[in-house]
Amino acid sequence: MAATAAAVAQNPNGTSSVPLGGAANEVSTTISGGRISSLSDNPVEVVRKNQSWEFGPFVNGGIGLGNRDNYGFFSVGFQGGKVLTPVILAGIFSGQFELGANIMPLWQAYTPAPNPNATFIFPCPTGTCYFVGPEGGGTFTGASITPVILRWNFLTRSRRFQPWFQGAGGLIYTTHKFPPDLLVPHGTAGGTSVFNFSPQGGGGFHLFCSDKRSIDVGVNAVHISSASLGDRNPGVNASIQVQVGYTFWK
Repeated sequence: MAATAAAVAQNPNGTSSVPLGGAANEVSTTISGGRISSLSDNPVEVVRKNQSWEFGPFVNGGIGLGNRDNYGFFSVGFQGGKVLTPVILAGIFSGQFELGANIMPLWQAYTPAPNPNATFIFPCPTGTCYFVGPEGGGTFTGASITPVILRWNFLTRSRRFQPWFQGAGGLIYTTHKFPPDLLVPHGTAGGTSVFNFSPQGGGGFHLFCSDKRSIDVGVNAVHISSASLGDRNPGVNASIQVQVGYTFWK
């Protein structure tokens, strides 16, 4: 008690940190305003201090924007990441860098029904040309992987709320060429592509419900394009997608 009182007396704000016991790996306590709480009562601080791993499942859903506002998206996946740096002080942008990735074994896009008499417009030597032909549509199913997620976790005084923003790049595979375009027999040349890229960026937060568990919510703007892997590349210029997950920390 004498050592504790001395530590408090040395700080005019009445705050100090002292170890419990003499072991090298003990949990420290924070003394503030006469209240003593262990570091384990502050999950955000534990993650920050340990530069922790995170992993867990998530669901993702969203809608297209602009000329794709009649598109819908849904996926289920698993995400992991690792906090790589100590806190980097940069004013309001202070925080830590995290590297992550995810995989979505189920990825779906919901588009309007097929149209047998769609009008296709394309550039030609005489200007703008068009033709009428069958256009695909309906539900497209596949899988997706996002091998690189670059995330910045902001420094916060909250014990349980951890905000972040991120940028990422992914790859989507669908069993039929996406987005729907000129309908051609499966496996033959023409139309779009079964492979698309998904550059994206957004923000979100972890809300810790216990010392090593958090509920995560993120909102991302996602662009989908084949980078002209197919004969045509109409793409999905923009979509807004919301991700909700449950994360385990280690």
